[in-house]
Amino acid sequence: MTEQTTGVALVTGATRNIGRSIAVGLAEDGYDILMMARTKGEGSDRTIEEVERRGRRALLWTADVRDQDAVLAGVDRGREELGPLSVLVNNAAVRRERDFLDIDRMDWDEVVDVVLGGAFVCSQAALPDMVERGWGRIVNIAGVTGQTGAARRAHVVTAKAGIVGLTKALAHEYAASGVTVNAVSPGLIDTVRDHVPEPHRGKNVPVGRTGGVTEVAAAVRYLVGADAGFVTGQTLNVNGGIHMV
Repeated sequence: MTEQTTGVALVTGATRNIGRSIAVGLAEDGYDILMMARTKGEGSDRTIEEVERRGRRALLWTADVRDQDAVLAGVDRGREELGPLSVLVNNAAVRRERDFLDIDRMDWDEVVDVVLGGAFVCSQAALPDMVERGWGRIVNIAGVTGQTGAARRAHVVTAKAGIVGLTKALAHEYAASGVTVNAVSPGLIDTVRDHVPEPHRGKNVPVGRTGGVTEVAAAVRYLVGADAGFVTGQTLNVNGGIHMV
């Protein structure tokens, strides 16, 4: 199998927090970045600037990752302007808190469809390029509550647990095609939030601090790199020891 460490990377939810750090980190590693976000805002411009400052090209495509036609159109545009996809990072997510009996079907569907359905849609869009070239990397961003469970987050926990299952299924199916599929599961990460979710309050992290977005990005960069070619179907935990398996 031919190893490569550059190409085009699609990063969903790339305009802020962990997604931005991943996009910038992959740019530092030589990738052009196809950014996918639901809306264009100040974060989009900042991410593009940071990618271009590292000498790489960046293209923003605004789309809801649940919309298969919009995602396919974005991948087609990225292929035309940047080239075929080598890497996909499924990072888009909706994280909400609500008592289980207060979650209505609309809440449930939105969270599960963005996190898990979006990963399904984007993986189907990206895999043909990878299979054709005989090389590819998919990294799915999971989450520690998907492993531990959490009160008031049944929809989020279910979606994130499903991400780990999807990771293993695709790893089995595409290993022989030269495509590795792994997950990164962040713990308590210092990000810009509207509020601090309940599962993130009062936690005793063994390392004594919250994590940084660049530490999550570093895990993604490792899994994308040539040195991780023998790693597939795994979940790499970046959680400061708050959950150990």
